[in-house]
Amino acid sequence: MTRSVLQAGSGSGGSVAAKRSGAGSGTASLRALDHRPMDATPEDVNRARLRAEAAWAEWRALPAARRARHLLEVRATLIERLDDVVETIVADTGKVATEAVVNEVLVTCELIGWYAKHAPRLLRPTKVRPGLLLHKSAEVRHEPLGVVGVISPWNYPLVLSMSPVVTALFAGNTVVLKPSEITPHVGLLAGEIFAQAGGGAYGDIVQVVTGGGEVGDALVRSGVAKIAFTGSVRTGKAVMKAAAETLTPVLLELGGKDPLIVCEDADLDRAARGAVWGAFTNCGQTCMATERVYVVDSVYDEFVDRVVRLTGKVRQGTGPGSDIGATTHEGQLRIIESHLSDAIAKGAKVLAGGEKVNIGGRESMEPTVLVDVDHTMATMRDETFGPLLPIMRVRDVDEAVKLANDSPYGLNASVFGRSKRVLDRVVSQLQSGNVCVNDVMVSYAIPALPFGGTKESGLGRAHGADGLYEFTQTKSVASDRLGLRREPQWLPLPRNLARLVRTAMRLRYRSRPNRSSHPSYDTNGGTEP
Repeated sequence: MTRSVLQAGSGSGGSVAAKRSGAGSGTASLRALDHRPMDATPEDVNRARLRAEAAWAEWRALPAARRARHLLEVRATLIERLDDVVETIVADTGKVATEAVVNEVLVTCELIGWYAKHAPRLLRPTKVRPGLLLHKSAEVRHEPLGVVGVISPWNYPLVLSMSPVVTALFAGNTVVLKPSEITPHVGLLAGEIFAQAGGGAYGDIVQVVTGGGEVGDALVRSGVAKIAFTGSVRTGKAVMKAAAETLTPVLLELGGKDPLIVCEDADLDRAARGAVWGAFTNCGQTCMATERVYVVDSVYDEFVDRVVRLTGKVRQGTGPGSDIGATTHEGQLRIIESHLSDAIAKGAKVLAGGEKVNIGGRESMEPTVLVDVDHTMATMRDETFGPLLPIMRVRDVDEAVKLANDSPYGLNASVFGRSKRVLDRVVSQLQSGNVCVNDVMVSYAIPALPFGGTKESGLGRAHGADGLYEFTQTKSVASDRLGLRREPQWLPLPRNLARLVRTAMRLRYRSRPNRSSHPSYDTNGGTEP
Protein backbone atom coordinates (compact mmCIF):
# COMPACT_ATOMS: atom_id res chain seq x y z
CA MET A 1 0.00 0.00 0.00
CA THR A 2 1.11 3.55 -0.72
CA ARG A 3 1.92 6.27 1.78
CA SER A 4 -1.15 8.19 2.90
CA VAL A 5 -0.05 11.73 2.15
CA LEU A 6 0.81 13.20 -1.22
CA GLN A 7 3.08 16.20 -0.85
CA ALA A 8 1.98 17.84 -4.05
CA GLY A 9 5.11 19.84 -4.69
CA SER A 10 7.65 17.24 -3.76
CA GLY A 11 7.57 15.22 -6.95
CA SER A 12 7.64 12.20 -4.68
CA GLY A 13 5.36 10.03 -6.78
CA GLY A 14 3.04 9.61 -3.82
CA SER A 15 -0.06 9.10 -5.97
CA VAL A 16 -1.31 6.00 -7.68
CA ALA A 17 -0.33 7.06 -11.21
CA ALA A 18 3.37 6.91 -10.33
CA LYS A 19 3.02 3.38 -8.94
CA ARG A 20 0.76 1.94 -11.61
CA SER A 21 2.39 0.15 -14.51
CA GLY A 22 1.71 1.98 -17.74
CA ALA A 23 0.62 5.20 -16.02
CA GLY A 24 -0.49 7.70 -18.59
CA SER A 25 -0.49 5.09 -21.35
CA GLY A 26 -4.14 4.10 -21.19
CA THR A 27 -3.70 0.88 -19.21
CA ALA A 28 -5.64 1.64 -16.02
CA SER A 29 -7.86 -1.24 -14.91
CA LEU A 30 -9.82 -2.37 -11.92
CA ARG A 31 -7.11 -4.94 -11.27
CA ALA A 32 -4.37 -2.29 -11.32
CA LEU A 33 -6.23 -0.21 -8.74
CA ASP A 34 -7.03 -2.97 -6.29
CA HIS A 35 -4.54 -1.62 -3.76
CA ARG A 36 -5.62 1.17 -1.42
CA PRO A 37 -3.43 3.86 0.09
CA MET A 38 -2.81 3.72 3.82
CA ASP A 39 -4.87 5.95 6.06
CA ALA A 40 -3.20 9.19 7.06
CA THR A 41 -2.43 9.69 10.72
CA PRO A 42 -3.39 12.91 12.54
CA GLU A 43 0.30 13.84 12.30
CA ASP A 44 0.18 13.33 8.51
CA VAL A 45 -2.86 15.58 8.29
CA ASN A 46 -1.19 18.27 10.35
CA ARG A 47 1.95 18.13 8.22
CA ALA A 48 -0.15 18.50 5.08
CA ARG A 49 -1.91 21.52 6.59
CA LEU A 50 1.42 23.10 7.52
CA ARG A 51 2.74 22.64 3.97
CA ALA A 52 -0.40 24.20 2.54
CA GLU A 53 -0.08 27.03 5.05
CA ALA A 54 3.51 27.68 4.03
CA ALA A 55 2.44 27.80 0.37
CA TRP A 56 -0.39 30.20 1.20
CA ALA A 57 1.88 33.16 1.90
CA GLU A 58 3.08 33.25 -1.71
CA TRP A 59 -0.19 32.15 -3.32
CA ARG A 60 -2.39 34.76 -1.61
CA ALA A 61 0.06 37.52 -2.51
CA LEU A 62 -0.36 36.87 -6.22
CA PRO A 63 -2.75 39.11 -8.16
CA ALA A 64 -6.01 37.31 -8.85
CA ALA A 65 -5.27 37.39 -12.58
CA ARG A 66 -1.95 35.59 -11.99
CA ARG A 67 -3.68 32.91 -9.95
CA ALA A 68 -6.19 32.54 -12.78
CA ARG A 69 -3.40 32.02 -15.32
CA HIS A 70 -1.89 29.28 -13.20
CA LEU A 71 -5.22 27.51 -12.81
CA LEU A 72 -5.61 27.59 -16.58
CA GLU A 73 -2.27 25.77 -16.59
CA VAL A 74 -3.86 23.23 -14.26
CA ARG A 75 -6.68 22.79 -16.77
CA ALA A 76 -4.19 22.31 -19.60
CA THR A 77 -2.33 19.67 -17.57
CA LEU A 78 -5.63 17.94 -16.85
CA ILE A 79 -6.32 17.73 -20.58
CA GLU A 80 -2.78 16.48 -21.29
CA ARG A 81 -3.50 13.61 -18.89
CA LEU A 82 -7.11 13.18 -19.99
CA ASP A 83 -6.85 9.48 -20.84
CA ASP A 84 -5.17 8.71 -17.52
CA VAL A 85 -7.78 10.73 -15.63
CA VAL A 86 -10.76 9.14 -17.37
CA GLU A 87 -9.40 5.61 -16.97
CA THR A 88 -8.71 6.19 -13.28
CA ILE A 89 -12.25 7.51 -12.73
CA VAL A 90 -13.71 4.51 -14.55
CA ALA A 91 -11.54 2.06 -12.60
CA ASP A 92 -12.29 3.62 -9.23
CA THR A 93 -16.06 4.02 -9.75
CA GLY A 94 -17.24 1.55 -12.39
CA LYS A 95 -18.95 4.31 -14.41
CA VAL A 96 -18.68 4.42 -18.19
CA ALA A 97 -16.05 6.58 -19.89
CA THR A 98 -18.60 8.95 -21.43
CA GLU A 99 -19.93 9.83 -17.99
CA ALA A 100 -16.40 10.46 -16.76
CA VAL A 101 -15.57 12.70 -19.73
CA VAL A 102 -18.80 14.71 -19.86
CA ASN A 103 -20.02 14.86 -16.26
CA GLU A 104 -16.63 15.13 -14.58
CA VAL A 105 -13.83 16.46 -16.78
CA LEU A 106 -15.88 18.74 -19.05
CA VAL A 107 -17.77 20.33 -16.14
CA THR A 108 -14.48 20.85 -14.27
CA CYS A 109 -12.86 22.52 -17.30
CA GLU A 110 -15.84 24.83 -17.81
CA LEU A 111 -15.81 25.87 -14.16
CA ILE A 112 -12.09 26.71 -14.28
CA GLY A 113 -12.65 28.74 -17.44
CA TRP A 114 -15.54 30.71 -15.92
CA TYR A 115 -13.62 31.59 -12.77
CA ALA A 116 -10.49 32.45 -14.76
CA LYS A 117 -12.57 35.01 -16.64
CA HIS A 118 -14.64 36.40 -13.79
CA ALA A 119 -12.80 35.83 -10.47
CA PRO A 120 -10.33 38.75 -10.88
CA ARG A 121 -13.25 41.14 -11.32
CA LEU A 122 -15.36 39.60 -8.55
CA LEU A 123 -12.46 39.85 -6.09
CA ARG A 124 -11.76 43.54 -6.69
CA PRO A 125 -12.70 45.91 -3.85
CA THR A 126 -16.20 47.27 -4.40
CA LYS A 127 -17.04 50.89 -3.61
CA VAL A 128 -20.31 51.49 -1.78
CA ARG A 129 -22.17 54.72 -1.03
CA PRO A 130 -21.49 56.09 2.46
CA GLY A 131 -25.06 57.31 3.04
CA LEU A 132 -25.21 60.51 5.04
CA LEU A 133 -21.47 60.40 5.66
CA LEU A 134 -20.53 62.09 2.42
CA HIS A 135 -17.10 62.95 3.76
CA LYS A 136 -16.25 59.21 3.95
CA SER A 137 -15.35 56.56 1.42
CA ALA A 138 -16.48 52.96 1.88
CA GLU A 139 -15.59 49.69 0.19
CA VAL A 140 -16.03 45.95 0.55
CA ARG A 141 -13.07 43.61 0.14
CA HIS A 142 -13.06 39.84 -0.29
CA GLU A 143 -9.90 38.32 1.15
CA PRO A 144 -8.74 34.68 1.33
CA LEU A 145 -9.34 32.64 4.45
CA GLY A 146 -6.14 30.57 4.60
CA VAL A 147 -6.01 26.79 4.28
CA VAL A 148 -9.30 25.16 3.29
CA GLY A 149 -10.06 21.52 4.01
CA VAL A 150 -12.03 19.70 1.30
CA ILE A 151 -13.68 16.34 1.94
CA SER A 152 -15.06 14.90 -1.28
CA PRO A 153 -17.32 11.92 -2.14
CA TRP A 154 -16.99 8.81 -4.29
CA ASN A 155 -19.82 9.24 -6.78
CA TYR A 156 -18.13 12.02 -8.82
CA PRO A 157 -14.60 11.83 -7.45
CA LEU A 158 -13.05 14.33 -9.86
CA VAL A 159 -15.58 17.14 -10.29
CA LEU A 160 -16.79 17.10 -6.67
CA SER A 161 -13.17 17.39 -5.56
CA MET A 162 -12.06 19.92 -8.15
CA SER A 163 -15.07 22.21 -7.79
CA PRO A 164 -14.38 23.29 -4.18
CA VAL A 165 -10.60 22.97 -4.60
CA VAL A 166 -10.27 25.26 -7.61
CA THR A 167 -12.82 27.73 -6.25
CA ALA A 168 -10.87 28.01 -3.00
CA LEU A 169 -7.65 28.47 -5.00
CA PHE A 170 -9.12 31.20 -7.21
CA ALA A 171 -10.10 33.03 -4.01
CA GLY A 172 -6.47 32.93 -2.83
CA ASN A 173 -6.58 30.00 -0.41
CA THR A 174 -4.58 26.80 -0.39
CA VAL A 175 -6.15 23.38 0.15
CA VAL A 176 -5.85 20.04 1.91
CA LEU A 177 -8.02 17.52 0.03
CA LYS A 178 -9.28 14.25 1.48
CA PRO A 179 -10.88 12.19 -1.29
CA SER A 180 -13.30 9.41 -0.47
CA GLU A 181 -11.62 6.24 0.77
CA ILE A 182 -13.72 4.38 -1.82
CA THR A 183 -12.20 6.29 -4.77
CA PRO A 184 -8.85 7.61 -3.47
CA HIS A 185 -6.86 7.23 -6.68
CA VAL A 186 -8.73 10.02 -8.47
CA GLY A 187 -7.90 12.44 -5.67
CA LEU A 188 -4.26 11.40 -5.66
CA LEU A 189 -4.04 11.83 -9.42
CA ALA A 190 -5.62 15.29 -9.08
CA GLY A 191 -2.88 16.13 -6.59
CA GLU A 192 -0.27 15.11 -9.15
CA ILE A 193 -1.86 17.38 -11.73
CA PHE A 194 -1.63 20.36 -9.40
CA ALA A 195 1.98 19.47 -8.66
CA GLN A 196 2.90 19.30 -12.35
CA ALA A 197 0.99 22.33 -13.62
CA GLY A 198 3.13 25.23 -14.72
CA GLY A 199 6.29 23.23 -14.20
CA GLY A 200 5.50 22.83 -10.50
CA ALA A 201 5.71 26.59 -9.84
CA TYR A 202 3.05 26.41 -7.12
CA GLY A 203 3.17 22.70 -6.41
CA ASP A 204 2.32 22.84 -2.71
CA ILE A 205 -0.98 24.73 -2.97
CA VAL A 206 -2.91 21.43 -2.91
CA GLN A 207 -2.08 18.64 -0.47
CA VAL A 208 -3.86 15.27 -0.56
CA VAL A 209 -4.43 12.97 2.40
CA THR A 210 -6.25 9.64 2.14
CA GLY A 211 -8.30 7.55 4.50
CA GLY A 212 -11.71 7.14 6.06
CA GLY A 213 -13.80 8.95 8.61
CA GLU A 214 -11.02 9.28 11.16
CA VAL A 215 -8.88 11.15 8.65
CA GLY A 216 -11.78 13.43 7.78
CA ASP A 217 -12.32 14.13 11.47
CA ALA A 218 -8.62 14.93 11.90
CA LEU A 219 -8.81 17.36 8.99
CA VAL A 220 -11.85 19.11 10.45
CA ARG A 221 -10.02 19.51 13.77
CA SER A 222 -6.63 20.38 12.26
CA GLY A 223 -6.98 24.16 12.35
CA VAL A 224 -8.03 24.76 8.74
CA ALA A 225 -9.87 27.99 8.05
CA LYS A 226 -12.93 26.32 6.52
CA ILE A 227 -14.26 22.88 5.65
CA ALA A 228 -16.03 22.12 2.38
CA PHE A 229 -17.80 18.77 2.66
CA THR A 230 -19.83 16.87 0.07
CA GLY A 231 -21.56 13.70 1.19
CA SER A 232 -24.41 12.28 3.24
CA VAL A 233 -26.59 14.20 5.66
CA ARG A 234 -25.49 11.96 8.54
CA THR A 235 -21.79 12.58 7.94
CA GLY A 236 -22.41 16.25 7.19
CA LYS A 237 -23.99 16.68 10.62
CA ALA A 238 -20.98 14.99 12.22
CA VAL A 239 -18.64 17.33 10.32
CA MET A 240 -20.65 20.35 11.45
CA LYS A 241 -20.65 19.15 15.07
CA ALA A 242 -16.88 18.68 15.08
CA ALA A 243 -16.30 22.01 13.34
CA ALA A 244 -18.50 23.79 15.88
CA GLU A 245 -16.00 23.03 18.65
CA THR A 246 -13.55 25.48 17.06
CA LEU A 247 -16.15 27.60 15.22
CA THR A 248 -14.66 26.46 11.92
CA PRO A 249 -17.09 27.53 9.19
CA VAL A 250 -18.47 24.83 6.92
CA LEU A 251 -19.80 24.53 3.39
CA LEU A 252 -22.05 21.46 3.20
CA GLU A 253 -23.41 19.89 0.02
CA LEU A 254 -25.47 16.97 1.27
CA GLY A 255 -28.09 14.55 0.03
CA GLY A 256 -31.19 14.96 -2.05
CA LYS A 257 -34.48 13.26 -2.85
CA ASP A 258 -35.09 15.25 -5.96
CA PRO A 259 -38.62 15.38 -7.39
CA LEU A 260 -39.72 15.74 -11.00
CA ILE A 261 -43.18 17.10 -11.78
CA VAL A 262 -44.94 16.42 -15.09
CA CYS A 263 -47.74 18.88 -15.86
CA GLU A 264 -50.69 17.96 -18.07
CA ASP A 265 -49.39 20.11 -20.94
CA ALA A 266 -45.81 18.77 -20.82
CA ASP A 267 -43.93 17.50 -23.85
CA LEU A 268 -44.16 13.90 -22.68
CA ASP A 269 -41.38 12.60 -24.88
CA ARG A 270 -38.92 15.16 -23.52
CA ALA A 271 -40.17 14.67 -19.96
CA ALA A 272 -39.79 10.89 -20.18
CA ARG A 273 -36.30 11.16 -21.64
CA GLY A 274 -35.34 13.64 -18.95
CA ALA A 275 -36.67 11.38 -16.21
CA VAL A 276 -34.81 8.33 -17.53
CA TRP A 277 -31.54 10.20 -17.83
CA GLY A 278 -31.98 11.97 -14.49
CA ALA A 279 -32.71 8.70 -12.69
CA PHE A 280 -30.22 6.35 -14.33
CA THR A 281 -27.12 8.31 -15.40
CA ASN A 282 -24.13 7.30 -13.26
CA CYS A 283 -26.31 4.35 -12.21
CA GLY A 284 -28.43 6.77 -10.14
CA GLN A 285 -25.50 7.77 -7.93
CA THR A 286 -25.99 11.52 -8.18
CA CYS A 287 -27.09 13.89 -5.44
CA MET A 288 -29.30 15.65 -8.03
CA ALA A 289 -30.70 12.40 -9.48
CA THR A 290 -34.41 12.20 -10.24
CA GLU A 291 -35.52 10.04 -7.30
CA ARG A 292 -39.29 10.50 -7.45
CA VAL A 293 -41.72 11.57 -10.17
CA TYR A 294 -45.20 13.08 -9.81
CA VAL A 295 -47.37 12.96 -12.94
CA VAL A 296 -50.75 14.64 -13.38
CA ASP A 297 -53.46 11.99 -13.80
CA SER A 298 -54.51 12.93 -17.34
CA VAL A 299 -51.07 12.14 -18.81
CA TYR A 300 -49.87 9.53 -16.32
CA ASP A 301 -50.44 6.38 -18.37
CA GLU A 302 -48.84 7.77 -21.53
CA PHE A 303 -45.85 9.10 -19.57
CA VAL A 304 -45.28 5.75 -17.83
CA ASP A 305 -45.46 3.88 -21.14
CA ARG A 306 -42.80 6.14 -22.63
CA VAL A 307 -40.53 5.77 -19.59
CA VAL A 308 -40.79 1.97 -19.64
CA ARG A 309 -39.97 1.81 -23.36
CA LEU A 310 -36.96 4.11 -22.94
CA THR A 311 -35.70 2.22 -19.88
CA GLY A 312 -35.69 -0.98 -21.91
CA LYS A 313 -33.24 0.66 -24.31
CA VAL A 314 -30.70 1.70 -21.64
CA ARG A 315 -27.49 -0.31 -22.12
CA GLN A 316 -25.73 -1.15 -18.87
CA GLY A 317 -22.16 -2.39 -19.09
CA THR A 318 -18.49 -1.45 -19.17
CA GLY A 319 -17.43 -1.31 -22.80
CA PRO A 320 -18.01 1.10 -25.70
CA GLY A 321 -21.69 1.61 -26.40
CA SER A 322 -22.75 1.29 -22.77
CA ASP A 323 -24.99 4.03 -21.42
CA ILE A 324 -24.43 3.46 -17.70
CA GLY A 325 -22.00 1.49 -15.60
CA ALA A 326 -22.05 -0.13 -12.20
CA THR A 327 -23.02 0.54 -8.61
CA THR A 328 -19.72 1.73 -7.17
CA HIS A 329 -19.68 -0.16 -3.88
CA GLU A 330 -21.56 -2.90 -2.14
CA GLY A 331 -22.83 -0.84 0.77
CA GLN A 332 -24.86 1.37 -1.55
CA LEU A 333 -26.35 -1.66 -3.31
CA ARG A 334 -27.73 -2.89 0.02
CA ILE A 335 -29.61 0.41 0.44
CA ILE A 336 -30.99 0.20 -3.10
CA GLU A 337 -32.15 -3.38 -2.49
CA SER A 338 -33.82 -2.44 0.78
CA HIS A 339 -35.74 0.43 -0.84
CA LEU A 340 -36.88 -1.85 -3.67
CA SER A 341 -37.97 -4.63 -1.30
CA ASP A 342 -39.82 -2.17 0.95
CA ALA A 343 -41.71 -0.70 -2.01
CA ILE A 344 -42.74 -4.11 -3.37
CA ALA A 345 -43.86 -5.26 0.09
CA LYS A 346 -46.11 -2.20 0.34
CA GLY A 347 -47.76 -2.71 -3.03
CA ALA A 348 -45.48 -1.14 -5.64
CA LYS A 349 -45.17 -2.83 -9.05
CA VAL A 350 -41.94 -3.21 -11.04
CA LEU A 351 -42.52 -2.38 -14.71
CA ALA A 352 -38.86 -2.57 -15.81
CA GLY A 353 -35.65 -3.88 -14.26
CA GLY A 354 -35.61 -4.91 -10.65
CA GLU A 355 -32.83 -7.49 -10.88
CA LYS A 356 -29.21 -7.50 -9.79
CA VAL A 357 -26.56 -7.80 -12.48
CA ASN A 358 -22.78 -8.12 -12.56
CA ILE A 359 -21.12 -5.17 -14.28
CA GLY A 360 -17.35 -5.40 -14.65
CA GLY A 361 -17.03 -7.48 -11.51
CA ARG A 362 -19.31 -5.22 -9.47
CA GLU A 363 -22.73 -6.37 -8.27
CA SER A 364 -25.20 -3.73 -9.42
CA MET A 365 -28.90 -3.00 -9.88
CA GLU A 366 -30.65 -2.75 -13.23
CA PRO A 367 -32.44 0.49 -14.17
CA THR A 368 -35.79 -0.05 -12.44
CA VAL A 369 -39.19 1.63 -12.91
CA LEU A 370 -41.75 1.44 -10.09
CA VAL A 371 -45.43 2.45 -10.06
CA ASP A 372 -48.23 2.33 -7.47
CA VAL A 373 -45.89 4.07 -5.05
CA ASP A 374 -46.71 6.42 -2.17
CA HIS A 375 -45.02 8.28 0.65
CA THR A 376 -45.18 5.34 3.06
CA MET A 377 -42.34 3.81 1.03
CA ALA A 378 -38.66 4.47 1.69
CA THR A 379 -38.01 4.98 -2.02
CA MET A 380 -40.28 8.06 -1.93
CA ARG A 381 -38.87 9.45 1.33
CA ASP A 382 -35.21 8.49 1.77
CA GLU A 383 -32.27 9.03 -0.55
CA THR A 384 -31.81 5.88 -2.65
CA PHE A 385 -28.70 6.90 -4.61
CA GLY A 386 -29.33 4.18 -7.13
CA PRO A 387 -31.20 3.42 -10.37
CA LEU A 388 -34.77 3.29 -9.02
CA LEU A 389 -37.40 5.49 -10.70
CA PRO A 390 -40.67 5.54 -8.72
CA ILE A 391 -43.57 7.28 -10.51
CA MET A 392 -46.67 8.48 -8.62
CA ARG A 393 -50.03 9.56 -10.05
CA VAL A 394 -51.40 12.89 -8.70
CA ARG A 395 -54.65 14.79 -9.24
CA ASP A 396 -53.10 18.07 -10.32
CA VAL A 397 -50.00 20.25 -10.15
CA ASP A 398 -50.90 21.57 -6.69
CA GLU A 399 -50.85 18.05 -5.24
CA ALA A 400 -47.55 17.40 -7.02
CA VAL A 401 -45.95 20.48 -5.46
CA LYS A 402 -47.27 19.58 -2.02
CA LEU A 403 -45.80 16.07 -2.26
CA ALA A 404 -42.54 17.34 -3.74
CA ASN A 405 -42.11 19.61 -0.72
CA ASP A 406 -43.01 16.80 1.70
CA SER A 407 -39.35 15.96 2.29
CA PRO A 408 -36.50 16.92 4.60
CA TYR A 409 -34.40 17.47 1.46
CA GLY A 410 -34.32 20.45 -0.88
CA LEU A 411 -31.41 20.15 -3.29
CA ASN A 412 -32.85 20.06 -6.78
CA ALA A 413 -36.23 19.73 -8.50
CA SER A 414 -37.50 19.59 -12.07
CA VAL A 415 -40.78 20.54 -13.70
CA PHE A 416 -41.97 19.86 -17.24
CA GLY A 417 -44.78 21.84 -18.86
CA ARG A 418 -45.64 24.51 -21.43
CA SER A 419 -47.62 27.17 -19.54
CA LYS A 420 -45.19 29.84 -18.38
CA ARG A 421 -47.68 30.98 -15.75
CA VAL A 422 -47.94 27.48 -14.26
CA LEU A 423 -44.20 26.85 -14.50
CA ASP A 424 -43.37 30.13 -12.75
CA ARG A 425 -45.85 29.30 -9.98
CA VAL A 426 -44.37 25.84 -9.48
CA VAL A 427 -40.80 27.18 -9.45
CA SER A 428 -41.70 29.76 -6.81
CA GLN A 429 -43.44 27.18 -4.60
CA LEU A 430 -40.86 24.39 -4.73
CA GLN A 431 -38.67 24.28 -1.63
CA SER A 432 -35.40 23.62 -3.40
CA GLY A 433 -32.07 25.32 -3.89
CA ASN A 434 -32.13 24.54 -7.62
CA VAL A 435 -34.98 24.09 -10.08
CA CYS A 436 -34.68 22.90 -13.68
CA VAL A 437 -37.52 23.81 -16.05
CA ASN A 438 -38.11 21.30 -18.86
CA ASP A 439 -34.72 19.85 -17.98
CA VAL A 440 -32.98 17.83 -15.25
CA MET A 441 -29.76 18.34 -13.28
CA VAL A 442 -28.42 20.89 -15.76
CA SER A 443 -28.02 23.71 -13.23
CA TYR A 444 -24.80 22.22 -11.83
CA ALA A 445 -23.19 22.43 -15.26
CA ILE A 446 -23.78 26.20 -15.55
CA PRO A 447 -20.75 27.74 -13.80
CA ALA A 448 -22.40 31.12 -13.18
CA LEU A 449 -25.33 29.59 -11.27
CA PRO A 450 -24.91 29.20 -7.50
CA PHE A 451 -25.49 25.58 -6.50
CA GLY A 452 -26.62 24.34 -3.10
CA GLY A 453 -29.54 23.05 -1.09
CA THR A 454 -32.19 24.04 1.41
CA LYS A 455 -33.38 22.17 4.50
CA GLU A 456 -31.18 19.10 5.14
CA SER A 457 -29.56 19.26 1.71
CA GLY A 458 -26.84 21.58 2.89
CA LEU A 459 -25.49 25.00 3.77
CA GLY A 460 -23.87 27.54 1.50
CA ARG A 461 -23.38 27.65 -2.24
CA ALA A 462 -20.88 26.43 -4.82
CA HIS A 463 -20.21 28.01 -8.22
CA GLY A 464 -20.93 31.52 -9.43
CA ALA A 465 -20.05 34.62 -7.49
CA ASP A 466 -21.70 33.21 -4.35
CA GLY A 467 -19.50 30.13 -4.52
CA LEU A 468 -16.34 32.22 -4.84
CA TYR A 469 -17.30 34.38 -1.85
CA GLU A 470 -17.86 31.21 0.24
CA PHE A 471 -14.05 30.97 0.35
CA THR A 472 -13.37 34.58 1.30
CA GLN A 473 -13.55 36.75 4.36
CA THR A 474 -15.64 39.87 3.76
CA LYS A 475 -13.91 42.95 5.05
CA SER A 476 -15.64 46.34 5.27
CA VAL A 477 -13.37 49.38 5.03
CA ALA A 478 -14.44 52.93 5.87
CA SER A 479 -12.00 55.81 5.32
CA ASP A 480 -11.96 59.50 6.04
CA ARG A 481 -11.70 61.59 2.87
CA LEU A 482 -11.41 65.18 4.10
CA GLY A 483 -8.87 65.07 6.92
CA LEU A 484 -10.99 67.03 9.41
CA ARG A 485 -9.52 67.55 12.87
CA ARG A 486 -12.52 65.89 14.49
CA GLU A 487 -15.90 64.30 13.79
CA PRO A 488 -19.11 65.94 15.08
CA GLN A 489 -19.94 62.97 17.34
CA TRP A 490 -16.49 62.72 18.93
CA LEU A 491 -16.07 63.67 22.58
CA PRO A 492 -16.59 66.13 24.06
CA LEU A 493 -19.97 66.39 22.31
CA PRO A 494 -21.10 69.73 20.91
CA ARG A 495 -23.88 71.10 23.16
CA ASN A 496 -26.35 71.51 20.31
CA LEU A 497 -25.66 68.18 18.51
CA ALA A 498 -28.86 66.41 19.61
CA ARG A 499 -31.04 69.38 18.53
CA LEU A 500 -29.32 69.59 15.14
CA VAL A 501 -29.68 65.83 14.52
CA ARG A 502 -33.38 65.90 15.45
CA THR A 503 -34.00 68.76 13.05
CA ALA A 504 -32.12 66.98 10.27
CA MET A 505 -34.07 63.76 10.88
CA ARG A 506 -37.42 65.54 10.70
CA LEU A 507 -36.45 67.14 7.41
CA ARG A 508 -35.03 63.96 5.90
CA TYR A 509 -37.51 61.30 7.02
CA ARG A 510 -40.88 63.04 7.52
CA SER A 511 -42.31 62.46 4.03
CA ARG A 512 -44.63 59.53 3.38
CA PRO A 513 -44.71 57.57 0.12
CA ASN A 514 -47.37 58.41 -2.44
CA ARG A 515 -49.80 55.48 -2.38
CA SER A 516 -50.62 55.82 -6.05
CA SER A 517 -47.05 55.88 -7.33
CA HIS A 518 -44.69 54.30 -4.81
CA PRO A 519 -43.62 50.79 -5.98
CA SER A 520 -43.66 49.35 -2.45
CA TYR A 521 -47.45 49.61 -2.27
CA ASP A 522 -49.58 46.82 -3.67
CA THR A 523 -52.95 47.23 -5.38
CA ASN A 524 -54.80 46.78 -2.09
CA GLY A 525 -53.11 49.79 -0.56
CA GLY A 526 -50.87 47.87 1.82
CA THR A 527 -47.11 47.80 1.86
CA GLU A 528 -45.14 44.74 0.93
CA PRO A 529 -42.92 43.30 3.67
